[in-house]
Amino acid sequence: MKVTGLFNNAQRTVSVPSGEVVFSEGDPGQEMYGVVEGEIELRAHGRVIRTLGADDIFGEMALVDRSPRSATAVASADSVLAVIDEHRFLFLVQETPMFALQVMSAMADRIRAEDEKD
Repeated sequence: MKVTGLFNNAQRTVSVPSGEVVFSEGDPGQEMYGVVEGEIELRAHGRVIRTLGADDIFGEMALVDRSPRSATAVASADSVLAVIDEHRFLFLVQETPMFALQVMSAMADRIRAEDEKD
């Protein structure tokens, strides 16, 4: 799910070189990410389940249900990520209803994509 322009004015960004792990499956999660530029692979059980590009979001499930990370996120190209911690996430959900809808849509898209693979 593309979240066009939402991260252009992110309070905090990080540069992630190609090949670097952003987080690993099973890690606790206190933040989610938006891809400002670059490419991120989400991997589960040793296989790539999705490749994300600019304006895509990931890592939000850990903030929604406080569960460990369900996938490993790896930069497959040099990337810049917007970092959204739990406090900022809750603010955006409360103050920007479209943000909440876009997060839910991204989660639904991933669930549907996984169901189609089965």
